[in-house]
Amino acid sequence: MQPATAKWFDRRDSVFIEFLVEDSKDLKVKFEQSKLDFRCVGGIENLKHQNELDLFDSIDPNESKHKRTDRTVLCCLKKAKAGIAWPRLTKDKAKFQWLGVDFNNWKDWEDDSDEDLSSFDKFSEASKSKHVMLHKMMNTMGGEDGMPDLGMGGIEGLKEHDSDDEKMPDLE
Repeated sequence: MQPATAKWFDRRDSVFIEFLVEDSKDLKVKFEQSKLDFRCVGGIENLKHQNELDLFDSIDPNESKHKRTDRTVLCCLKKAKAGIAWPRLTKDKAKFQWLGVDFNNWKDWEDDSDEDLSSFDKFSEASKSKHVMLHKMMNTMGGEDGMPDLGMGGIEGLKEHDSDDEKMPDLE
């Protein structure tokens, strides 16, 4: 038996683990309070996979679930204590070659006070705060080194200095 390749990510009330096994058969997923036991046969070679994990913290085995697709098995581990971040998936600090972080789904939710904002609103708010920060930085530069003084006009003050608006010379 060999471990299945997996990736994981953390949320406020759950931890997700996705086992990357195509065409899995004979799937057995056992949730315990501080352990996860994953077993299946999969792939073209019908390899036997087994992953036994001592989890970083406790989960609710009765509320934890899994879902099988043609390419993966996604496990949702319901945290026993919601709101506590898991810095790693396992109790052991060792790095496993078969386990990685799912950066496409990772989210630093601890620092996110506006959890109920939609993704679009979060993006807008981030853009506004970056614009304000850029405005303050540029004003402290005060037009030195050939930089125009933006004053209260902010970025809009650059429009008159924008070389992109000049007419291009005709091609010969």
